[in-house]
Amino acid sequence: MDLDDVRAVAEDLGQLAVARLYLDEHATPGLIQAAEARGFEVTVTSGDVDVKLAVDATEFALTEGLDVLAIASRDTDFKPVLEKAAKNGVRTVAIAPGEHGRSDALRNAAHEAYVVEE
Repeated sequence: MDLDDVRAVAEDLGQLAVARLYLDEHATPGLIQAAEARGFEVTVTSGDVDVKLAVDATEFALTEGLDVLAIASRDTDFKPVLEKAAKNGVRTVAIAPGEHGRSDALRNAAHEAYVVEE
């Protein structure tokens, strides 16, 4: 997925408070540099990347003043995060990496869904 395309979709939703990319410890320095150059805060974890993203996103969703939570992923595991955010009055957005990378569960759980063309 092109990070510039993901950022463009997110910026169309409003002012970004946080733009974060989650990577495992095997991420190449080049990928980390590219993400940082595009304005992403990079979080590298030695554990399960999905769990770290889900915990952080849920924490954001429960923070007072958050208007929109957008998750760019094809992973259905983030469906509960979108549901929790919506229950807390946060508008939710699922950003999919191409039509073949789209998760129907995420799309259906979110208020809005976007597909970033490959």
